[in-house]
Amino acid sequence: MKRVVVDHFGGPEVLKVVEADDPRPGPGEVRVRVLASGVSFTDSLLRAGTYFGVPKPPFTPGYELVGVVDQLGQGCTRLREGQRIGALTVWGANAELVCVPEKYAVEVPEDLDAAEVVSLVFPYMTAYQLIHRVAIAKSGETLLVHGAAGRVGTAVLELGTLAGLRLYGTASASDRAAVERLGAVAIDYQNEDFVTRVRELTGEGVDVALDGLGGALSLRSFRALRPGGRLVVFGHYSTLVHGRKSWRGWVEWWAATVGVALWGLLSPRRRVLSYRVQKLRIRHQDWFREDFRVLLEMLRRGEIHPVVAERLPLSDARRAHEMLESSAATGKIVLVP
Repeated sequence: MKRVVVDHFGGPEVLKVVEADDPRPGPGEVRVRVLASGVSFTDSLLRAGTYFGVPKPPFTPGYELVGVVDQLGQGCTRLREGQRIGALTVWGANAELVCVPEKYAVEVPEDLDAAEVVSLVFPYMTAYQLIHRVAIAKSGETLLVHGAAGRVGTAVLELGTLAGLRLYGTASASDRAAVERLGAVAIDYQNEDFVTRVRELTGEGVDVALDGLGGALSLRSFRALRPGGRLVVFGHYSTLVHGRKSWRGWVEWWAATVGVALWGLLSPRRRVLSYRVQKLRIRHQDWFREDFRVLLEMLRRGEIHPVVAERLPLSDARRAHEMLESSAATGKIVLVP
């Protein structure tokens, strides 16, 4: 089989496609013939060596997949061969064959587009759980999301509208129209101070702020909260500069994260929360399965609209990573073996 490999940390140029022996599922695992696997910003963090818990090279990137079970390992009883599933792998999905724990695989209807469903496994799952499992936002509350034109940001706006939230999103001037089409008030982060703007629009701040960038932005996002507000920190975009690990960014991210966490502990009326999709999946596998099924039904009813920007073969993995920044506002990049 073919798989993508990161043989050392770096930019997109470190990605290679190699041939390897077909994997065999271990006890409790199923082998999946991949129909579609995602390429996300998190994959670029893995590739650059700036992701929490990143494996040592060589390893195969790929945070999520949709495929067909073609072999069962010892002890597997829930799934059957020929069944379509989706799985959050964190890494390893960019290959033709992948073994995943049966307990982490979720059944996927065969009539849904595999590339669209891939977007549900990670971007939409992240957005859904940020809103409903971590911030526990209620209809009528106000929510600010940074990077509103990105993959997770767009999912937050779609799901936030369905949840009855009043939405605000930071984005560049060129993405303003896209953000406003999704029902949010766009804030130009390059030319407007979002804290000042949010207070002008809401009177005293927002109920929920979602920060996937981190660093100094987290401290300012905390200031944008109203009494009773919740800041959810769920990413560290600032640790990556021009596709490579930034040690300065890491130091600034850690300092700011510790600072805002302490600020939250000392604040009597505002809270700071954190979220990592793979950690919550381990602690609450029942939530992951339940939330994924909700998202599948939303997709079937046409309530959410995951956009596939590109469908590329595995051989174009390097190009896919090079496209990550420019394609943020246009949808998901999917590798199709």
